[in-house]
Order: sequence, then C-alpha cells, then structure tokens
Amino acid sequence: MSITVVGSLAYDRVKTPFGERERMLGGAATHFALAASFFEEVNVVGPVGDDFGSGDLEVLATRGTRIDDVERVEGGQTFFWHGEYGWDLNSRETLATELGVFAEFEPKLSDRSREADVLFLANIQPDLQRAVREQCAGARFSALDSMNLWIDTARDSLVGVIQRVDCLILNDAELRQLTEKPNLLSAAREVLSWGPRVVVAKQGEYGAALVTAESFFALPAYPLETVVDPTGAGDTFAGGFLGYVARRLSDGVDDSVLRQAMAYGTALASFNVEDFGTERMVGLSAEEIEARVAELRGFTHFEEASLAIE
Repeated sequence: MSITVVGSLAYDRVKTPFGERERMLGGAATHFALAASFFEEVNVVGPVGDDFGSGDLEVLATRGTRIDDVERVEGGQTFFWHGEYGWDLNSRETLATELGVFAEFEPKLSDRSREADVLFLANIQPDLQRAVREQCAGARFSALDSMNLWIDTARDSLVGVIQRVDCLILNDAELRQLTEKPNLLSAAREVLSWGPRVVVAKQGEYGAALVTAESFFALPAYPLETVVDPTGAGDTFAGGFLGYVARRLSDGVDDSVLRQAMAYGTALASFNVEDFGTERMVGLSAEEIEARVAELRGFTHFEEASLAIE
C-alpha cells in the first residue's frame, strides 16, 4: 500500500525551556512522512524554495519516502515559522510566519501520488484540500487535518471537504470550535453526521480520542519525564496512525485496526517530542517503536475486579 501526504515543508525557529534551534527542518508533510514511512511507501507533495538544502531532502527521503513531487520554486523562499513555548508546552506563541512559496502553492501530483491507497490532507487551505481529494478519488482511506484559522475564515469550504474524507483529525479545541458543540463527544458525533466515519481528537499531553458511530476509544499520551519540543507532534501522530492503517488496509479498517493505529500514532508522537524538530525521528528504529507500543498496552490494561460493587 502507498500513502500520499500533501502539506507544508518548512524551516522552523523554535525556543522551549530546554533549548533553542535557529533553523531546523519542519513542516506538516515532513513530520508526517518520517512517521508514516515506518509502515509503507510515502509520496510527499509540497513546495520548497531555493534555500531548501539537499541534506534536508535526504532527511525527508529517510526510509524510502518518495520526493519526486516536492516542487522547488526558483527564486522562492521556503515556508518559515518562528515560535516559542513556555513551561506549558500545550500552548505556544507564534512570533513570525513567512509563507514564502507556500503562499502560491498549487499542488501538482504525479500519477504515483494520485493513485495512492491512503491520502493525508495536511493543514492547508480547504479549497486546495478539496482539489487534491478530487484528484485522488481512488484513495481507499483519506484523512484531513486543519486549524482554527480555516475554521474562522473558510468554514463552509472546510466542512465541504470534511464531507469527502473518511477521517477527520483535529485537536479537541478545534473540534468544538468547528461544530459549536460543548464537549468532545458531542462534537465528534456532529462531524460523523457530515460523512466521515472516524474522528480523532488530539489532546496534547493528555493523549488522543477516537470516535466512530459504534465506539469510543481513548489513549493517554506516553508518559515522559522530559519533553524537549512538541513541534510536529500532531503530524507525527497522524503519520503513525495512517501508516498503520495503510499497513492493515487489505484486512479492512475495523475498530481493532483503528485502536492499534492510535497506539502507533501515540508512540511515534512521544519520540518526536524527545528532541528538537526531526532530530529524534531520523535515527529511530522499528524495535524502539514496538517496545513503546507494548508499554502503552501494559499501561492501559487492567484486570476485572474480583469484587462487585454492592
């Protein structure tokens, strides 16, 4: 099975209580691909400028990710984001955003990217997401991420493309904002009524929740004593989640597959935050991931009580 991701390739400047990086590889498509490539072949679609280094392309191509559809715009500058985290790593302050080549981005997909089995529409303008979804009409499982900006400025377009995907992945605050529902479960039920069959709510250090028409499932985040940089954790989670779905796609995407996908997404996101940017993910091994998933399974298992409540 193959996966296509359409989204940003970026350089980030990030400061946290644990250090600072002046310029590091980032972007939603980058973080997603580094996680998903543990499971299946990934096609990356996104623009970069002349300033995007060959070494960073090599990082993006880790584990065989295909970069044929990475568009280098002559004379352009790569998308740049500058942010700072305080001790509450669930929130951050954006200090600068320079769209560069991303401002005029029009996704150009090769036949290989259009014919992928799994499609991830990372956080880009909803009309662009819809155009890509229409090009990838044969995808057997499609998912979408978004943000508060598009909920505020392009809600109708966003809802329109959400109706065309199998899975919506948002953080819980965005999910409530989108649906104007007071809590996660009622918000997820509203989205399911629009057409998707899976809703995943990202909850930062508190984990993630999965809602379908038939079930509810939640996992805590993997417990870490030190979190260095949470940038890209959500896209890394999505990469692990959809990478596992792609690996199991021929079996059918049932509740068991989705729950296991949640575990792999959670484990991979926990590695991402242990260092800045992509630094931890590049050298990560499959054995480390499997060990962490096994630990998550142990953390969330408990035996039936021997005494009934009277």
